[in-house]
Amino acid sequence: MTTKLIIARHGNTFRPDETPTRVGARTDLPLTEGGEEQALKLGHHLKSAKLKPDLVYTSFLRRTIDTARLACVALGCGNPPECLEIFNEIDYGPDENQTEDKVLERVGDAAIKNWDTEGTMPEGWSPRPIQILLDWKNFLKNCADTHKDQTIMVVTSNGIARFALHHAENGRDFPPKLSTGAYGILEFDKNWRVSDWNIRP
Repeated sequence: MTTKLIIARHGNTFRPDETPTRVGARTDLPLTEGGEEQALKLGHHLKSAKLKPDLVYTSFLRRTIDTARLACVALGCGNPPECLEIFNEIDYGPDENQTEDKVLERVGDAAIKNWDTEGTMPEGWSPRPIQILLDWKNFLKNCADTHKDQTIMVVTSNGIARFALHHAENGRDFPPKLSTGAYGILEFDKNWRVSDWNIRP
């Protein structure tokens, strides 16, 4: 029996004409109209792929809750999403809600490159990777132990989603970033493996 975990990133929170900022746990933005469309596309795509989840989890942030809600409308999910704090986006500390040029000015190009490619977190951001990895480890164990042959969906943010790859046998084969409105799939038989990552409906 195979357990499937869909990990999706919320839809857009900035319009094309807006300057994006580093939106973390303390910045609770709603989806834009385009972000809502992404959420519906995600749901329709998963439905056509016969990936209707038995359980859905989100963070406590509006962007993930609304993405899950709209995706579930398209999917026809039977159960309402459940919010878990472990899926809240990271807190960017002094870089929270700052434009990228301001973040680069504080931490430097190398630090952002290491974050984007290796998941090495700059100082001042929290929770630290060791805690995020532990949260994923416990969540994945629960999925494998209690949801055999079921499909679970998590809607979270990029800063959290990327750390799930560390618990998959082939996780290092995939770039860590998830695009807005995109998803990946981890499957458990004897171990967790990534079957897809950063799929954009």
